[in-house]
Amino acid sequence: MKKEPRAVDVICQHSRDGTTIPMRVRVTDDDGQLQSYTIKGFRDLSHNGSREMPDGMYINDSTLVFECIITDFGRQRLIRLYHEQNEDIWKMTS
Repeated sequence: MKKEPRAVDVICQHSRDGTTIPMRVRVTDDDGQLQSYTIKGFRDLSHNGSREMPDGMYINDSTLVFECIITDFGRQRLIRLYHEQNEDIWKMTS
C-alpha cells in the first residue's frame, strides 16, 4: 500500500552557485510528536525531466528531488524529499 507524502520542515544550505543541500528534516510522527533527523547523505535527482518516481510521485523539471539517508532508532533509512518551487512546501516519502 502506497503511503501519501507528508509535509515536513527542511533546513537547507543554499550555495552561491544555486545548489540546494538538504541538512535536516523535521517530521510529525504518528503520535503527533516532532522528530528531527540529520541528513547523513543525499543524492540530487532534480532536473531530469518529467516522470513518475518509484514511490508514485509525479515530478517535473521545477521539482527539487533528493534521496536522503537518515538514522532512525539506530537504523539507516532512505527517504525522498520533494520541493515544488511554486508551492514552497517540502514533502517526504519513505
